This record gives sequence, structure tokens and C-alpha cells, in this order.
Amino acid sequence: MTDGVFETVQGRRLAYNRIAGTGPGVVFLGGFKSDKEGTKALHLEAWARSAGRAFLRFDYSGHGTSSGEFTEGAIGDWAEDASAAILGLTEGPQVLVGSSMGGWLSLLMAKRHPEKLAGLVTIAAAPDFTEDSMWAGFSDAQKAKLDEVGQIALPSDYGEPYIITKRLIEDGRRHLVLRDPLAVSVPVRMLQGTADMDVEMSVALRLLEHLEGSDIRLNLVKGADHRFSDDPCLALITRAVEDVLADA
Repeated sequence: MTDGVFETVQGRRLAYNRIAGTGPGVVFLGGFKSDKEGTKALHLEAWARSAGRAFLRFDYSGHGTSSGEFTEGAIGDWAEDASAAILGLTEGPQVLVGSSMGGWLSLLMAKRHPEKLAGLVTIAAAPDFTEDSMWAGFSDAQKAKLDEVGQIALPSDYGEPYIITKRLIEDGRRHLVLRDPLAVSVPVRMLQGTADMDVEMSVALRLLEHLEGSDIRLNLVKGADHRFSDDPCLALITRAVEDVLADA
């Protein structure tokens, strides 16, 4: 396994872990304020190692041990990071596994680099969440404070409050994927828990309806939450990846 730091053309330094193996490789794209040491990322790495499959996990800028501050980043920056990692650290087409925000970024990668896509697996994908979840859910007072101060704090079930910046919201509007046609020519497997309190089931259904392709499936898991990290859910992720690879 290779542990290293990859510098992007923007000068951001991305921490990564990479396993050599057969292709198509698998790339894990983590969620908002998560990192490459999460349960799902490590589970997939262990699976890839046992299967002899090439695998990559990395931290976006401002996440984990990569350079930068979280509050300075936005969707466009993290999409640039994902592009840099996929283009610079992998060979040939890849199966992208996108969790939460990583699901949104994986859809952006499908649009920008279709030649690098062998398949797509999303886990509680959160496309356009800065607009449809955050901004749409803000009160008038929160919107006013965001405009005046430049940031607001939102409570989090995962530790410290999320600091949401005006730039994050405004930049997100330049990268929305549910407003225009979104065609994907590779197998897509979407996983979504019905007890997810962060990404509602309706988001998965909207994405299923919006995506255009010949092999797109949604698996709803009754009772699963946003973490989607217990043993049965991890097994479902593995099977989804294997299913996509079988058709790649």
C-alpha cells in the first residue's frame, strides 16, 4: 500500500492511501467533513486488498490530514480535489463509491470525466444539498446572518457544529446536478437508508428519477441511518461494488 501526499495544480496537498491491483479500480469519495479513515473507506480497502483490486481513498482539502481549513473550502474546491486525485493517482476507468457529499461529487466526476468511469455506487447520496437542504431549510434570520456575517453554525450529530459559509452556499449553486439532464452510461447502484435523518429518502427517489441510463438501481434499506456503517450495510456496499464490477 502507498501512503502519500498529492499536490494539485491549485497547490492543495491531498493525503491519500492507495493499493495496487487489478482494474477497474475503486475510488472512495467521502462525505462532508468526513475523512479517509472512516468505517466505509477502511472496509472497502480491506475488501479491495483481499480481492486484489486497485483502490484509492483520500482526504479533500480541509478534511482529515490534507492541507487547508474546512471553512475555506466549497463544493467546487472539493470537486477539483476529486478530479486531481482520480486523474493523477489512478490508471484506467474507476468505480466511484460516493458517500453523502461524495455522491454529489461522484456525479460531477461522471459529467466531467466520463472516460474515467467504469461504474458508480452511491451511499446516501446528497446531490445539491447546499441549496436544497441547507439554504432551503434556513430561516429568514439565518439567511440574513449568513449574508451579513458570512457564516452560521449548524448543530451536528457528529461532534462540533458545522460552520456553514456564504461561499459554500454560493459556490454550491455553480455545481448543481439535479437541474439539467444527467446521463450516465455505466452501471449505477444507489444505497439509501429509510431512517436517514440527514438525507431524506425523497432525495434518492429524485436522483433515481433524474438519472438517465440503462442500468440504474436503487436499494432502500429499512431502518438504516445516514452512517450506513453497520455490518449488514457494509456488506451491501461490497455487493453493490461487486455487482457494478461484474458489468464493467
